[in-house]
Amino acid sequence: MGGRPLFREILVRANSQRYAVRYLTIPSSFPALYSSKMKTLLRTILFLALIVWLGAEIFFPVVAAVTFGSLPGATHTAGTIVGELLRILHGMGIVCGLVLLALLALAPAWNIFKPRSVLAPMVLLVLMLACTAFSQYGIIPAMDRDRAAAGGAIDTADSTNPVTMHFNMLHNRSEHVEMAILLFGIATVVLVARAESTRA
Repeated sequence: MGGRPLFREILVRANSQRYAVRYLTIPSSFPALYSSKMKTLLRTILFLALIVWLGAEIFFPVVAAVTFGSLPGATHTAGTIVGELLRILHGMGIVCGLVLLALLALAPAWNIFKPRSVLAPMVLLVLMLACTAFSQYGIIPAMDRDRAAAGGAIDTADSTNPVTMHFNMLHNRSEHVEMAILLFGIATVVLVARAESTRA
């Protein structure tokens, strides 16, 4: 008789522990839910980086045209403004490009895209980054040196001046590089969209 209360206490404690373990057990759907949320987050960041970079590339020529159109008698000032904006654009592009490369490299591990489907977009992103770095650290400093050699302002209409000729050549090269970046970016969007349609 004296042992029954102790026996009941043991049963109560055992049941309490069983229910505690039951309520602390992680639901079987939790890993899938967590994985789904991570996939959505990575995909959102990926598309956002593409939108920011390509949107800036598309909008930049409009800003440049408006700037030069608003300052017809101050081409040097307009050129300085556009040059600073181009540096900002390149900085944004480099950051977005590195983020995109990292996300595309992680995508197969998270079963977002198939491994083969991310190779071509990653190659295009490397080309975009290379063009951006070439313009940022090659063309723009050379244009600044030409501007300094001309006394701080360049008369682009003076086609007989060697400095002006070199500056105009660099300007045309810069336009071609930016166009290449834009075309590579559009192709990247197409390839990522194709990867979306064939994802695992």
